[in-house]
Amino acid sequence: MRGSPITSLSENPDLQPQALAAHLLITPTALEGLTLHDAAKVVRYMQPRVISADTVFIREGEVSGSEELMLVLEGDITIENRSPGAGEPMVVGVVGPGHIIGEIGLFDGQPRSATCTAASHAVVAVLSRRALMRLLHDDPRVAARLLLALSARMAQRLRETNRKLRTFTQMNRALQDEMQVVMNNRTGTHRPPPT
Repeated sequence: MRGSPITSLSENPDLQPQALAAHLLITPTALEGLTLHDAAKVVRYMQPRVISADTVFIREGEVSGSEELMLVLEGDITIENRSPGAGEPMVVGVVGPGHIIGEIGLFDGQPRSATCTAASHAVVAVLSRRALMRLLHDDPRVAARLLLALSARMAQRLRETNRKLRTFTQMNRALQDEMQVVMNNRTGTHRPPPT
């Protein structure tokens, strides 16, 4: 059974923070593979963190704190990436309540792949790798379902990234073809574009 459409702390002031976190953890933007009962158990292992507006709380390339997954409970978070050779970072997304960030770092502890900034006052629930290991020890069945839900979420994001990469490749190929036509017209040669 899916949770009711609960969206944030401010819109549900009578709901206890742990209950809100459990409902948000099973939304389509988070982990649909969990039941509300499972989510309620998982959030007991999470810690709340309040983030002031305009605060960078995850920095691309940092290792410190990289073994944490965060569930947004309140506020908006901008996600930015730096491209090699580009001066300014590019905003690649804005997420709000019910979104998960940092799940890859929970597994591999590698440097962060993006910079996250609180666009407004924000509250997140943090699941550290240490807390995940406690959950695995205390309740392996719920932990297994959590790990499967996280894996499904990461697979979904990977498929989305692959789709975007294919679109980018097609656009790049079309741009190269157009450039070849322009160059051929300038030099007077009329070779057909590569296929």
